[in-house]
Amino acid sequence: MASSSLSLLMLLIPLLVSSSYIVLCSAGNFNKDFQITWGDGRAKILNNANLLTLSLDKASGSGFESKNEYLFGKIDMQIKLVPGNSAGTVTAYYLSSKGSTWDEIDFEFLGNLSGDPYTLHTNVFSQGKGNREQQFHLWFDPTADFHTYSILWNPQRIVFSVDGTPIREFKNLESAGVPFPKNQPMRLTSSLWNADNWATRGGLVKTDWSKAPFTASYRNFNANNACVWSGGKSSCKSNSPSSASGSASWLKQELDSTGYQRLRWVQKNYMVYNYCADKKRFPQGLPTECTHS
Repeated sequence: MASSSLSLLMLLIPLLVSSSYIVLCSAGNFNKDFQITWGDGRAKILNNANLLTLSLDKASGSGFESKNEYLFGKIDMQIKLVPGNSAGTVTAYYLSSKGSTWDEIDFEFLGNLSGDPYTLHTNVFSQGKGNREQQFHLWFDPTADFHTYSILWNPQRIVFSVDGTPIREFKNLESAGVPFPKNQPMRLTSSLWNADNWATRGGLVKTDWSKAPFTASYRNFNANNACVWSGGKSSCKSNSPSSASGSASWLKQELDSTGYQRLRWVQKNYMVYNYCADKKRFPQGLPTECTHS
């Protein structure tokens, strides 16, 4: 047990430094970067536009989306999730395009009864096809403080990270016939809504409306390393590192040996569902990307 705790500490110490850097260097302005899209006053921009809150009650949830569209990027947001009995609620945070063959990169936080862990649900849609779910529990209480949830999206891969720790990688396997999100610009969207027909234990646990309103909080949005799509053109001009603003190493970034070590640690200890291991769901054979990872 002591050896396991020491290994965990060695993995996480560098992340505390990187998370602090994000907090200090990337406070976004929510009035400038986002627009509230629904909720009839339940979404609020506060503290000189440095804080955004979403609320859910029995009448309605709420949501917002980015004013910019992005085609590739490294995007961070700090979120503090609904505390207490959050069963039945979903806090969604994702990139998405429009149309019937949309692309989407999903974080969804599925609430639970007090004391039981949140489920972090991830998915990747390409050309309207999803069904690529991986789910995790977290190694901390995501309601006690803000934590950084990041999407790295470049032409080679998508990496989901939590406080700098990679939890999932989805590689570009177009060479094997797997569509990859690369042509459709996406907006960053978030919402807090009631999904008690499926979110908690498959819908067995319903939302306790006596605990409403439920509130999630957001701060420190950072899309400085992202290609903004506007008027049919990218701010990066091309998908080459020399053309993006600032440090553009993210356009070719991949996980190094330490990154893969952290990824394996999360997936070994905290993954609770992996579509690539669900042979009952895919009796005709696992999806192509599952056999090429």
